[in-house]
Amino acid sequence: MTRRGFLQSLLLAGAATGSYVFYIEPALRLRIRRWPIVRDDWTAPPMRIVAISDLHLGEPHVGLKRLREVVRRANAVGGDLIVLLGDYSAAHPFITAPVEITDAAPILAELDAPQGVFAILGNHDWWADPKAQRRGGGPNLYATALAAVGIPVLSNAAHKLPDAGIWLAGLEDQIAILRDGRRLGLDDLAGTMAQVADDGAPCVLLAHEPDIFPEVPARVALTLSGHTHGGQVRLFGWSPVVPSRFGNRYAYGHVRETGRDLVVSGGIGCSIMPVRLGVVPEITVVEIASPVKSKPIASMRDVTHCSCPSTSA
Repeated sequence: MTRRGFLQSLLLAGAATGSYVFYIEPALRLRIRRWPIVRDDWTAPPMRIVAISDLHLGEPHVGLKRLREVVRRANAVGGDLIVLLGDYSAAHPFITAPVEITDAAPILAELDAPQGVFAILGNHDWWADPKAQRRGGGPNLYATALAAVGIPVLSNAAHKLPDAGIWLAGLEDQIAILRDGRRLGLDDLAGTMAQVADDGAPCVLLAHEPDIFPEVPARVALTLSGHTHGGQVRLFGWSPVVPSRFGNRYAYGHVRETGRDLVVSGGIGCSIMPVRLGVVPEITVVEIASPVKSKPIASMRDVTHCSCPSTSA
């Protein structure tokens, strides 16, 4: 190969990589990521929980068409419960066309599950609300828009799902308010857990940032988080940059520590930089059961979908 031919090949490879990282993976690919969890203390019936996190709404990656596809795919999973883990707001400066939550909320209202659809807020939902920032708290425009279409937003609140036999608790964001260069949380873990009765029913906690996990009490069977996007760039199970004080410890996926379970979703959209590599946008599915009631793990598969001409698995 001549030097000119080598340089041309190098440029073509760079262009192809750039297209994949900046557009194909973040804007066209979408997978269902399943995590089977078996717990001895899961006294409720087996449950399939579908989690959607970090939409970061806005073109070119998550416009209304893409959002409709996410909702359709999430409903097709057949979950018992659907949860939204926060960060609906766009979060990088390369948005070509913003999507307002008032336009997105009616589409999210099409999500459907027997045990309901519940939401929490993320840090960007607070940072994108100037009035809430000045107040140092709610009401929050994203929570208001979701509640208006019938999606309850759990803000340091716990709710019993009697038909499911579980408690569902939602923690407010841990870095919600920006003050004098500091990030202040509105989360109240103790107050939230005080609402959960000691009745033997398992508790599922929604917490946008996973950094709270070391403080989560044993009363919580499962914690579901987002925020990290799996590092957004992840190679061989490692991410060079993770927005967490714990680094890669809670960057992505299923973590079990001291008998407690955490699942961190890779999310849908992008934050800070509009790139994804090795962290395909995902709808996260947790199937949790007791040992005697659990489904065979072999029946669970990852399914990857690509809107581009060739679909890859």
